[in-house]
Amino acid sequence: MQYKIMAPKAINSTIFLPSSKSISNRALILNALSMNTSTLENLSDCDDTNVMIDAFKSGSIGNNLIDVKAAGTSMRFLTALLAITPGEWIITGTERMQERPINILVEALTSLGARITYLGNIGYPPLKIKGTALDGGEIYLSGDVSSQFISALLMIAPMMSKGLTIHLEGNIVSIPYIKLTLGMMAQFGVKTHWDDKTIKIYPEEYKPTHYVVESDWSAASYWYEMAALADDAHIELKGLFKNSMQGDSKVAELFADLGISTEYTDESVVLKKTNKVTKKMFHNFVNEPDLAQTFVVTCCMMNIPFMFTGLQSLKIKETDRIEALKAEMKKLGYLIYDSENSILEWNGEKCEPEADAVIRTYEDHRMAMAFAPAAIKLGHINIAHPNVVTKSYPRYWNDLKHVGFTVEE
Repeated sequence: MQYKIMAPKAINSTIFLPSSKSISNRALILNALSMNTSTLENLSDCDDTNVMIDAFKSGSIGNNLIDVKAAGTSMRFLTALLAITPGEWIITGTERMQERPINILVEALTSLGARITYLGNIGYPPLKIKGTALDGGEIYLSGDVSSQFISALLMIAPMMSKGLTIHLEGNIVSIPYIKLTLGMMAQFGVKTHWDDKTIKIYPEEYKPTHYVVESDWSAASYWYEMAALADDAHIELKGLFKNSMQGDSKVAELFADLGISTEYTDESVVLKKTNKVTKKMFHNFVNEPDLAQTFVVTCCMMNIPFMFTGLQSLKIKETDRIEALKAEMKKLGYLIYDSENSILEWNGEKCEPEADAVIRTYEDHRMAMAFAPAAIKLGHINIAHPNVVTKSYPRYWNDLKHVGFTVEE
């Protein structure tokens, strides 16, 4: 299936954004560890969160086979949780999930006493886990591994008899996601200590707490993109807050360079055009890797050359996002180059675009959502396998129709 997307030239609307997937998935783990019986409010209705919810239902945990499908966050967080949950478990996922390495997390857990074996290729899901109490202690991890590995270990750390000390070596990537985890752990009653490159967590019980999930700043990025590309825009995004723990709230500051101002209210943000646009954009996305696709597409559509660094984690996302961006932007007539497995650059070089190109989505929700707004500049765009957006933003296409886009199957 594919969609043909046609766009309005002006957008004036209010959007109720989906809840944060990152917060929802952490909240589900912390809620379980706190033995909380109350319901979390405003949980995301995306695929990644739903597979986590399914895992906590008696029918899923009870039959010992958990399929997280394409949900990387769920694979990592649940692997750690199951390692300390009495019983025998098998955790698996899609074919692409079975190509995404998990050896760093498994090795860390086994060094702490976990009993985990690979059922397929060494270093990759599916996994067989025999849940057991962990002693804890000290481990050393490279700081440039996925923050989800680190967060998975941090959340179960208070349950270890000796607690856990993580020494992060080298350059630390995705710091806001680690801070988000530690901040939420504090909201569930656990004290944490982060000094330079060492995070220390003592044995402590989580406390049940009433929790309301904030809207998703990552989802907001596509509305900033639409505002930047449109001739005129006034967009209110509900459920976002200025003092957010989400690292992707950085999008507000970054889009100021692309002509979009952000006004904060008590319950939303309002986007308006300023027309103050940079001539070339530079940014290190090491702390906001999920925003990279949005900015690559936006800058090309606005003819703004860029150099984006800190993109090393894009190689192991839902797809190799660096290669995917190069291939799909070339279809639209833009030649972007990568180097050092972490840099993407466009110097303004163009090529002949494909006639009526179809954008591949590579089972990656962010490819679909980042490329769709390009219809504003291109007249229309074709998106293959558009249903991938259910991974994080199930209402995305309906919201586009709400503001005047035409979406034809």
